[in-house]
Amino acid sequence: MPLTFDDLLARARRLPRDGRRAILGIAGSPGAGKSTLAARLVRELNGDGEPWVAHVPMDGFHLADAELDRLGRRDRKGAPDTFDAAGYAALLERLRAEPDGETVYAPGFERVLEQPLAGAVPVPPAARLVVTEGNYLLLESGAWARVRPRLDEVWFCVLEEAERVRRLVARHERFGKSPADAATWALGPDRRNAELVAATRHRADLVVPADAMTGPPPGGRGTAPSTPV
Repeated sequence: MPLTFDDLLARARRLPRDGRRAILGIAGSPGAGKSTLAARLVRELNGDGEPWVAHVPMDGFHLADAELDRLGRRDRKGAPDTFDAAGYAALLERLRAEPDGETVYAPGFERVLEQPLAGAVPVPPAARLVVTEGNYLLLESGAWARVRPRLDEVWFCVLEEAERVRRLVARHERFGKSPADAATWALGPDRRNAELVAATRHRADLVVPADAMTGPPPGGRGTAPSTPV
């Protein structure tokens, strides 16, 4: 039987056990649909009643442009060494430890500014499941190797390559790049990063095809429009 979005919901619901908080990672190449799937899961799971699922994107750990300029890495922003991987792993460890009665604050990412925002994502004590998504959750090099052991499961999103690139170019245009610059970035730095991410797919617990990412839109069942990121 093909994997469905309802299958994903059921699997996510089972992750917290014995009252312990669980962390679900969603990985995949740029434009494969990670953020779309994560947001849809969180919305639907929290629709069960009292909110019990939190969404913590990896993108909040982008290094700021000023630091990328200092390091000489801004021309390949989005590569593994343009993130604070150790900080991300430390946050995941803190989320697993569940500080008694404390809300844990994670950084967010403002796509218009393309800058991280400190303390933008609250994870309250009531959150029994944290959904985190990003390119490099399964990477084994450097501080990234500390990430996978802190995740209960990792799902890997896949999308047909031409469609992934098309949606990625559209996203770059939507956030301010010219059509030419958007295509250059998607076929340059983004493609190199995508190849690196694709090589980690075998470490995932579950591979999620595009059809399974389609879930009910707000306000009713049916096929939701998708703009994967």
